[in-house]
Amino acid sequence: MPIRFEKTLAVLDGNCAVEEAESLLDWLKSRKRPRVDLSGCEHLHTAVLQLLIAARPAVVAWPEDALWRRWLSAALPTDTPS
Repeated sequence: MPIRFEKTLAVLDGNCAVEEAESLLDWLKSRKRPRVDLSGCEHLHTAVLQLLIAARPAVVAWPEDALWRRWLSAALPTDTPS
């Protein structure tokens, strides 16, 4: 499963396709301070990325791959240091 939802943390793993967007949106809307773990994320569909950009969740872990990490940390307007 590409996204595992916990109480205040969504763990994105592998390839997060467009089919994940609706459940991520519902989860993000139902949390006051959502957090995401992107350490296992290898690809985000643009719909999923747009939700993360709009919701501005705290990123607790960035991808291991340096290029992917740099790209995502530039794209996601979070207050969390990369």
